[in-house]
Amino acid sequence: MQKVIPIHPVGAVAASDKIHVRAIGGTFSRWRWTLVWLTQAFFYGVPWLNWHSRQAVLFDLEAKRFYLFGAVLFPQDLIYLTGLLVVSALLLFFATAVIGRVWCGFACPQTVYTAIFMWIENKCEGSLQNRKRLDKAAWGVEKLFRRGSKHMAWLAFGLWTGFTFVGYFSAMRPLMTDALSLTVGPWTIFWILFYGLFTYLNAGLVREKVCLHMCPYGRFQGSLMDAHTLNVAYDHQRGEPRRSIAENEHRPANEGHCIDCTLCVQVCPTGIDIRKGLQAACIACGLCIDACDEVMAKIQAPKGLIRMASLHELNDAKKSNMSSFLHRVIRPRVVVYGVLLCLVIAATVAAFVNRKEVRMDVIRDRSVMARQVDRGAVENVYTLQLMNASDDTKTVSINVLPADFLGLIRPVTAKLAPAQAKTLTVTVRMPGTQAMQRTGEVLPIRFVAVLEGDTDAPSTVESSTFLVPRQ
Repeated sequence: MQKVIPIHPVGAVAASDKIHVRAIGGTFSRWRWTLVWLTQAFFYGVPWLNWHSRQAVLFDLEAKRFYLFGAVLFPQDLIYLTGLLVVSALLLFFATAVIGRVWCGFACPQTVYTAIFMWIENKCEGSLQNRKRLDKAAWGVEKLFRRGSKHMAWLAFGLWTGFTFVGYFSAMRPLMTDALSLTVGPWTIFWILFYGLFTYLNAGLVREKVCLHMCPYGRFQGSLMDAHTLNVAYDHQRGEPRRSIAENEHRPANEGHCIDCTLCVQVCPTGIDIRKGLQAACIACGLCIDACDEVMAKIQAPKGLIRMASLHELNDAKKSNMSSFLHRVIRPRVVVYGVLLCLVIAATVAAFVNRKEVRMDVIRDRSVMARQVDRGAVENVYTLQLMNASDDTKTVSINVLPADFLGLIRPVTAKLAPAQAKTLTVTVRMPGTQAMQRTGEVLPIRFVAVLEGDTDAPSTVESSTFLVPRQ
């Protein structure tokens, strides 16, 4: 059985402490900002895209229609959402087992928006030392201007985020027109304010407290990782004991490469000291790696004192990179997560691609189960709900099987507009001679919806029953 990797509890930062994060450049910082740009370009840009004269992605809760580019989904299609959630969970488990909390450090909305709000803070209030001096300064014109401009920028960004979020549920372009004309409805205003202020609170005021005290992921991450999982790690063997001086040429032989500059702590968004080992508050953003590599370059020491490494690699430095890679990937939990992930993705994609554009639900009329009409014929009444899950107008003809002793009393054809649902009432009749032979029976039947003019499209078939009363 694989050992669960030990994680130190959160305790590095008191709940009342305010963390001022030093700005840092480097490989991990560039990757974080790349993810910020990509995720926010997607989030803010998608609601403005049009597809066939409508919004490309729109979750119209009032009309119970969900538009995803060329696909139209109904509430009955929530099974695809279930598949998406399962895929997301398995992908999170798989990524965590291999490379730790990469989601938290680079793509989590809390991380992304906190990074944006911290960038705004840096522009309004200045660098780390300037922000600390501003905290201690008495309230005056400069402090009021800098703090006020920061909070105004935060609020504006938060409200625009809330406006964009609502744009996924209420068409963005009409929403913008209503906003400019000040005719936005009260519920729309409520949700814009709610989501906007929530963003302002989480990313601007609460920040790392979400990761430290609210997010459950940091609490159970240890059960997903083991000694072969990549993490942001400090090399104790190389770094300890810490240096008393920074110059490489004057370093005593018994001292390590760490000069105790604390830059790794100053750049950490959650304020932890990675040198104390893996901690639940570490979001694996890698900023401490950038800071440490920068210091190592200045003192002419090898980079990688803090790096992405597994506990197995740190304890066995002689292990080759290829061997470490194989141990990291070919492990029971990684294989299980990977296989399950591929199966669920394949099943969800196959089900989504092969879904029918025309759906049909059949409901028997329960007020009159069956009725006898002239010459002993028997009739059953059904309610058909037809749904057009496409952007094109569809014309559908309805047939009933088996056709040798059942038939509709009149031909049924329905024209369905894009994304339209229509309800029809149809009557199925059995001739008297056939009814006499099947008295008291409950017969299985099938309704078939055939697309007219599209011979390649599969027919939609729904089963029901036909009741023949006793004579």
